[in-house]
Amino acid sequence: MLEVKVKFFGKEYELNQERGDWIDLQARESRSYYKGEIVYIPLGVAMQLPEGYEAHILPRSSTVIKFGLIHVASGIIDNGYCGNGDEWHFVGYSIKDENVFVGDRVCQFRLVRNMQTVEFTTVPELNNSDRGGFGSTGK
Repeated sequence: MLEVKVKFFGKEYELNQERGDWIDLQARESRSYYKGEIVYIPLGVAMQLPEGYEAHILPRSSTVIKFGLIHVASGIIDNGYCGNGDEWHFVGYSIKDENVFVGDRVCQFRLVRNMQTVEFTTVPELNNSDRGGFGSTGK
């Protein structure tokens, strides 16, 4: 089992994996926003991730419907982002006028092992079959 040190900003809430591999994150502050705005939602946590891991933050499946937010930032937190004030945020683009309230589960995260060291080799050809171009797998 991996140990993750967590600091809460404000009210503590439960972080668990009981419903799957992803862990829900909650809004720390209530926010009102309007269609077309970029919205930064503080998630009330900072974490020290285990060596060799990073966190991937993604919206919950209901985020766009409930909150009118489309995730617009990369949502990758490396294990170097672990300072006392390094609070995690969800960054979204609003497609409608809406509100988020304290405690709303707006996104989720999971821990992923970092990519190992990679060596790139230049070759004149790849000698594999072409798949037919971008977007070709749905034929």
